[in-house]
Amino acid sequence: MSSTSIFDPRSIESAKNAVASFMKAAFSQQKVSTTAVVCSAVVGLFAYEQYVYLKKKKNLPGPTFKIPIIGAFMDSLYPTFEGYMSKWKSGDLSCVSVFDRFVVIASTCDLSRKVLNAPAYAEPAVVDSMKYILCDDNWVFLSGKAHVDYRKGLNVLFTRKALGLYIPIQEKVYHKHFAEWLALDGLTEQYQLRFRELNMESSLRVFLGDYMSDEVAAKISVEYFNITAALELVNFPIPLPGTKVYKAIQSRKYIVKEFIECVKDSRIRMSNKGEIKSMMDAWINSMNEYEAECAANGKPAPRKFDDREISLTLLTFLFASQDATSSALTWAYQLLADHPEVLQKVYDEQVQVRKGQLDQPLTLELMEESTYLRQVVKEILRLRPPVLMVPYQTVREWPLTPGYVVPKGAMIIPSTYPALHDPVAYPNPDAFDPDRWGPEGTAEKYPKNFMVFGNGPHHCLGREYAIMHLMAVIAESALKLEWTHTRTDQSDDISIFATIYPQDGCIMSFRPKQVSA
Repeated sequence: MSSTSIFDPRSIESAKNAVASFMKAAFSQQKVSTTAVVCSAVVGLFAYEQYVYLKKKKNLPGPTFKIPIIGAFMDSLYPTFEGYMSKWKSGDLSCVSVFDRFVVIASTCDLSRKVLNAPAYAEPAVVDSMKYILCDDNWVFLSGKAHVDYRKGLNVLFTRKALGLYIPIQEKVYHKHFAEWLALDGLTEQYQLRFRELNMESSLRVFLGDYMSDEVAAKISVEYFNITAALELVNFPIPLPGTKVYKAIQSRKYIVKEFIECVKDSRIRMSNKGEIKSMMDAWINSMNEYEAECAANGKPAPRKFDDREISLTLLTFLFASQDATSSALTWAYQLLADHPEVLQKVYDEQVQVRKGQLDQPLTLELMEESTYLRQVVKEILRLRPPVLMVPYQTVREWPLTPGYVVPKGAMIIPSTYPALHDPVAYPNPDAFDPDRWGPEGTAEKYPKNFMVFGNGPHHCLGREYAIMHLMAVIAESALKLEWTHTRTDQSDDISIFATIYPQDGCIMSFRPKQVSA
């Protein structure tokens, strides 16, 4: 036996070095192998992603390749009107992909109407984040008979009688905000947010009445900004803290909590046969009356909506009306300031229908007599439609055209803007011309093109409410205010924040109306 023991320190050190050298070599080899495998897997996944995209794209206009993983997410995060316009001009159908969502855009009137009227193939998708924000059990996400039945129960809120109830509530809000504008003594500033505040308070007071304080109403207006900000077509898929969707969810929780308190107060007032002062009062009173009628006639008790259901429904009304009507109101003030001859005709008509009594209360009957004013509102909505597109999702493969089958699960988006600027239906479509809606015009001959409020089973339930609101604001403004629009090189350019606005924020000044003797 060698005199060198296996426990000799030199032997141990030599063995340690040998093992370390072997492990280092082995680890280095393993590292190379792992890296190669990972790289190969990533390349394979990216290649497969492109294959899936191209298979769905087929011959549609759209990006030649998808940006790995995120696709056109940045375009969705920062949408531009010019970007949308390029899609509409690229073909009757075009496509894009965002994350794992394949999106098909329908540009023509006929294809857009086809999407809106095909519940067997597609259902409203709102945007991916909305089920988080509005709650996935909200009625707007119902389909088929359940959706139809729910809508029937809401029709009572938008009858002619109901609209007549809302107008005095709205008029009070208008005058409050007019006074705030006039208190600025002709200061020139951006008015887009002021128009939004008028619209928000009008909506809250019509929907929920006087149950909430001015302070709560103001806070809801601020919180609702978070919901609007989360309305990108495709959002970050997980509502992690700090994301827009997460903030919107927290805002929804606050708003619904305050709405529920209002519902409780309304139930008490209506059970005591109190005066109906809001849409919520009218709804609860209608349910109470129907329940009593069923009991008297021995019929089964009707379905009762709990406080949360009523609150979520009113939130969807706010969701449907707030941004769209704020957009329309902003463009209304700008377009009327830029076309004083139209504003003068609006004023003259109001003098006529009121028979010179300019301070009489606003009524539904006065608005119904204001035929030119209705033409003006329809032209504002046509020229600057607040909602450019309405996302749907296919529930099965859909041969939408002879040459293209939309994949199941794809987002399919009907567009409103091209139909509303079709030169066949609306000659000189980029001009502001309310007379096109009059007896001598041709616009009314093309009702299919006027898709401002959608079409089909999910068309806007509050269409007449929205039109009447815009008419009422404009009528009162024409009688009580004079306003000047400071034009910039961005006044006619469109920015997108859920809906569309002038890029310069609508710079204006207001003064009291000077009526010549």
